[in-house]
Amino acid sequence: MKISIITVVYNGEKTIRQALRSVISQSYSDIEYIVIDGKSTDNTIKIINEYRDKIDIFISEKDNGLYDALNKGIRLSTGDVIGILHADDRYTDRYAIEEVAKAFKSSNSDSVYSDLIYIKNMSDKILRYWKSGEFNIKKLKFGWMPPHPVFFIKTDIIRRYSLIYDTSLNISGDYDFILKLLGKYKITTHYIPKVLYKMNIGGISNKSISNIIQKSKEDYICIKRNKIGGLFTLFCKNIIKIPQFISHRKIPKLGKLKFKRHYPYLQIG
Repeated sequence: MKISIITVVYNGEKTIRQALRSVISQSYSDIEYIVIDGKSTDNTIKIINEYRDKIDIFISEKDNGLYDALNKGIRLSTGDVIGILHADDRYTDRYAIEEVAKAFKSSNSDSVYSDLIYIKNMSDKILRYWKSGEFNIKKLKFGWMPPHPVFFIKTDIIRRYSLIYDTSLNISGDYDFILKLLGKYKITTHYIPKVLYKMNIGGISNKSISNIIQKSKEDYICIKRNKIGGLFTLFCKNIIKIPQFISHRKIPKLGKLKFKRHYPYLQIG
């Protein structure tokens, strides 16, 4: 099973090196790595070129934002499965993709997903723990969704439904994409009850009050478009995030021996 990993970046010189190393160091051997750069003006391209022999496809050209760049990556991918690693994130350890491959083979599902943690400034300080839980289609009406960065999907499903990210959405394109797959097309999915991904906090959706408002508007468009619910769904989508900021306090700090013993899948990658 070939797994295509797509990294989209624009002026990401501070974090791109760790993202690249996170993919390149994976124990799973059959990875197609695709990097889409939006014509960066800092040292991003220079850093990428240091690892060029480990990258299967690299494009640097102007695009119309994150979702346009992701669509480019999807069109170029030749793997059996497609996953995403954002330029300021990384996997928890070198066995993350191996876990994904095993889950696909054992479950024979159309997609798999796991848990993730939010960290601060590429450190190992946990700010939020997104424990996904098992999927039930009824959960979608209560604002549930799996974390987009750890949602891996078979390429033939994307091709079958001619799926792309809606570039008219600036923030909620990933939510719309997942609602189509799980809600509209009702594809099968499998939950990996492990944290496989470290996400750097401070994304575009929470960057400012105006962005939060815009995200809510776009989320509502996605909810209505995919006939999932209404304002109650939007309300729930925001409320259910609150426990994620509390539950992380129960998790020991990364790197401690006790933590590694009880949470081996959260070891520093």
